Amino acid sequence: MAQARQHPALSHAIGMTSQNPFRQSAFPPPPRARQVPHRHADGREDPFHWLRDPGYPDVRDEAVLDYLKAENAYVDAVLGGSSDLRPALLDEFKALVIPDESPPPSWLHGRWYGARFEPGREYPLWYCKDTLEAPETIILDANREAEGYGFYAVRDWAVSPDHRFLAILDDIDGSERLRLRIRDLQAGADVHTAAVPCSSGLGWSADGRTLFYIRQDDKQRPRWVHRHRLGDAGEDPLIYEETDPVFFVGIGESASGRFLHIESAAKNSSETRLVPLAEPEAVPRLVLARRPDHEYDVADRGDELLIRTNDRHHNFRLVRAPLDDPRESGWQEVVPPSDQALISGFGVARDFWWLVERTQAQKRVRVVTGQHRDASAGKVISFPDPAYTISALDGHQWDRRTLRLIYESPARPRTWYDYEVATARLDIVQETSVPTHAPDDYVVERIWATAKDGVRVPISLVRHRATVDDGPAPVLLYGYGAYGMSMDAGFSANRLPFLGRGMIWAIAHIRGGEEMGRAWYDDGKLLKKRNSFDDFIACAEHLVSAGVAAPGRIAAMGGSAGGMLMGAVANQRPELFAAVLAMVPFVDVLSTMHDASLPLTPPEYVEWGNPADPVFHAYMASYSPYDNVVAQAYPTMLVSAGLYDPRVTYWEPAKWVAKLRTLKTDDHVLLLHTEMEAGHGGASGRYKALAEVAERLAFVIRVLDLPERPVHGTMSVKEQG
Repeated sequence: MAQARQHPALSHAIGMTSQNPFRQSAFPPPPRARQVPHRHADGREDPFHWLRDPGYPDVRDEAVLDYLKAENAYVDAVLGGSSDLRPALLDEFKALVIPDESPPPSWLHGRWYGARFEPGREYPLWYCKDTLEAPETIILDANREAEGYGFYAVRDWAVSPDHRFLAILDDIDGSERLRLRIRDLQAGADVHTAAVPCSSGLGWSADGRTLFYIRQDDKQRPRWVHRHRLGDAGEDPLIYEETDPVFFVGIGESASGRFLHIESAAKNSSETRLVPLAEPEAVPRLVLARRPDHEYDVADRGDELLIRTNDRHHNFRLVRAPLDDPRESGWQEVVPPSDQALISGFGVARDFWWLVERTQAQKRVRVVTGQHRDASAGKVISFPDPAYTISALDGHQWDRRTLRLIYESPARPRTWYDYEVATARLDIVQETSVPTHAPDDYVVERIWATAKDGVRVPISLVRHRATVDDGPAPVLLYGYGAYGMSMDAGFSANRLPFLGRGMIWAIAHIRGGEEMGRAWYDDGKLLKKRNSFDDFIACAEHLVSAGVAAPGRIAAMGGSAGGMLMGAVANQRPELFAAVLAMVPFVDVLSTMHDASLPLTPPEYVEWGNPADPVFHAYMASYSPYDNVVAQAYPTMLVSAGLYDPRVTYWEPAKWVAKLRTLKTDDHVLLLHTEMEAGHGGASGRYKALAEVAERLAFVIRVLDLPERPVHGTMSVKEQG
């Protein structure tokens, strides 16, 4: 940015005296949820507890459904009518959809497999080829599979080594209770459908006749690993059961193709078992028993294992151990731990291995050839951009000579590279081209805010080059800050219509993620959770004081745990934000964390704390958005929910909105939109999902008084015909 302008008067940042006509009083009265006396076991009064249907996940309570439908009708009353921007905005977003946004195919068991879209269709289709030049054979068309369902998603799939059978895990309502089917690709028909709900994770035996899968318990926890032998009609044998409710099970085939990995993992502990895929009936062999605060993962190379472990440092180290005796006493350090760089992942091939590292909120890949034990001999792959992300893909071709990388930045769409290890050459495999988008028309920057405890917090920015850089502009500030999930500065075509209206898009890399290492995560959870909220507020204040953001024209957005962030900052500093967009927000923290019947509650005690402990109860009570709604003015708000969401149940945002309507003292619009045929991720299908994004932009245009049509950049000239 050019010379910053100072805006010290942050107390006026929301622009509460604005004459913007987008006010609640300009529309019909909003719905008002009735209040029914209810007291939780810890003494909290909760008059909107009735919005939780006791039959969930089968929501049938007519009073609940009527209220949610009334809220949806109110959204249409406010955003619809003759001035409804959503249809035109939806067309604008659709025009940015890549007709065939397929990644390059992958080599699997001697054939090429890939997925692609056909123009105008909602869902992908999967194919295989004998060679890249050969005609394709369609093995799964999700458009056909989706017929008759309001929601449809293929969550996982795996083809047998002989290419005969395809295992499919699909979701037909958004609840993430997956249906397992096995399809005979020669006959073109399903030969087996599991009678139990499953979770993601599949693996085939070496002979292609045994499939490993995960079954959920009645609380939707991935708990049991079974194997199904093709042709067997009896009950599938159980090969592993997870009895601890804070641990979830995952499975996958190793890169070498020799083993099935069975991983049991909590938020701060894990253990791995191995099953030889050539011996599918073998008893799973434990690598290292779980213990508190120890996480590890493994990969086999020949007669040894490489193990990523945080046994001595929170940023992990890499060790090697004999495959047949991986006890810690035999570990040899390969990559020492570092205060400056987090080892966030690693992978192996026959002739090389690699690390994915994070340092200073950037990612890099380090590739080590041959049998080198010293990672300093490896080649570091990074890019000079101020903010970007890079990923390394595990491949199914064990003897390959290249490493497949994916690069993107907030301005530049995804590019696939092959890194030739022997020559250190980086070749472009495929570049994504978004219709009408010119990457060089956008400017990406990295700036730093200072939190109230003196910690520097990175912010990634992207704007159109035509957006003035000598003064403030409207800003959408996005944040998450939980579970150690880093919000990398990647590309999204859905940002372009915002940027085309003169907005700056900012990502606040707040504590709770891992952008700055594992300590960044540790400082944003449990009894330090409020750091995440303070960091986000500091980022907003810095954007204003540095002249990047215009006072009264900051929209804040976050989803899920980032929705908790939205609720917390709206309670703490409502004057700082003109608009808040809270997507499937986790806002009723105390009620949810008291309810061990919910799928995610016991595993997340190590993230938020157990409110049965008075110390944690008091701390959660100090920030839980629902419990801290007070009689004050709040920003204009758009809140979303999914009726079948198993992660953030629909009643959390519904209760929150109901309480806000009762207590808030302002005339700002408050909207709740519940997807009635979706779960945590919103509507399925690439076009149906865009309706939600168009609604968000319509909301932001109204609140921040942005141009209804783009003024520069994508779609600023006559839209695509």
